[in-house]
Amino acid sequence: MSVGRPVPTGLAVALLAAGLVPAALAVASPAFGWLALTVDVAVLALCAVDFLRAPRADAVAVHRRVEPILSSGTRNAVHLDFERTDDSASPLRLEARDEPPGDVASTGHRQALTLPPRAQHADAPPRLTYFVTPPSRGDARFGDVHLRLAGPLGLCARQVRVPAAQAVKVYPDLTALSREALALARASESPSARTQRRRAAEGREFESLREYRPGDDYRHIDWKASARHGDTLVRTWQPEKHQPVLLLLDCGRHMAGQVQGRRKLDHAVDAALRLARVGLDAGDVVGVLAFASDVRTFLPPRKGREHLRLITESLYRTEAALEESDYGRAFDFAFARQTRRALVVLFTDLVDPDASASLLTRTLALRPRHLPVVASLLDEDVEAAATAVPREAQDAYSRQAAARLEAEYRRTATTLRDSGALVVRAPARGFGAAALNAYLDVKSRGLL
Repeated sequence: MSVGRPVPTGLAVALLAAGLVPAALAVASPAFGWLALTVDVAVLALCAVDFLRAPRADAVAVHRRVEPILSSGTRNAVHLDFERTDDSASPLRLEARDEPPGDVASTGHRQALTLPPRAQHADAPPRLTYFVTPPSRGDARFGDVHLRLAGPLGLCARQVRVPAAQAVKVYPDLTALSREALALARASESPSARTQRRRAAEGREFESLREYRPGDDYRHIDWKASARHGDTLVRTWQPEKHQPVLLLLDCGRHMAGQVQGRRKLDHAVDAALRLARVGLDAGDVVGVLAFASDVRTFLPPRKGREHLRLITESLYRTEAALEESDYGRAFDFAFARQTRRALVVLFTDLVDPDASASLLTRTLALRPRHLPVVASLLDEDVEAAATAVPREAQDAYSRQAAARLEAEYRRTATTLRDSGALVVRAPARGFGAAALNAYLDVKSRGLL
């Protein structure tokens, strides 16, 4: 076990600084110089004694408690549990600093605390809690834990390193899946919400019969059942199940840019995973294809919770590449294996004119056999720059470039809509909800 290295405290530095006062007066009398030397030697000697009397590394044990799978874009708790291993009856003062992954934002990973004697915390060991926010998916690694064990005089601390390296996985925002599922479950349990949703629905699958209510469509009255029961009954419908939903994720250079501090692809993966969860819960079969210049990941449409786990596992390492996306290759690969009519949700960007031309050609070719939905992120900074009043020449150039990008998007989106495709565009904070609402709208209106 390493003995550690000495680290002077603020008190020691202040005492050494105080010794500079007589040193400055040494020009007036040599006695002040001897006084300054005496003060410095005394402080250094006390620091050495304090370091020797400071607790050693084996006086405390540290255990990091962190989930093996973290959620990107959200705060994840990390706990450091401390345990006294010595028999000293004195409190142990220390400062702990953990090593979170380098590209992960963290708050509170460096804190000071005091450990009571071992007998006083046998049942509930002291705990230090801090939070990490991974900006993207992938593999991450925590480092060791560094401790500064204070000496009894408060002049010097012993700094030691506790081996605690640990690898974790960073998945898309799994907490959003839980919130989405809970919200949908609550909505389905609410009679008023059920009535409102079914009244607007145009599903083609028969669900049940119920009594007629004012405002119901006369065309939904089941006259034979009404005659048998002696009361007016109407048919209720629900969206069809077991319909194919194919999620296409563009992993090319257009999705490598950042919006709201995260890459566009990370927002797209979060939205795709939320849609997959809801689609599987609704009884549909969901498939995923990630592509750039070639196909990176493909999972054919399946159903069930186990399939959701496979989708999550396949997407957590997906990265954006600085290369052009080949929409033709991706579409040919996907639809060579997909014969049934499917809802095709493409997560991509629509601001590049050249890429949009290729996207238009291949997406419009899906109609009318399939129903394409093109979902793209709204960059609020670009939108604001397109309408901002320029104050300098550079601002005018920025406005012109942003306005051209916005005009290109509107032109592409209009062409897609005129051809029967659906287009979704929303800012990062509402992107997942917008894509999900588009899916629910398609299901409720029976468009698939």
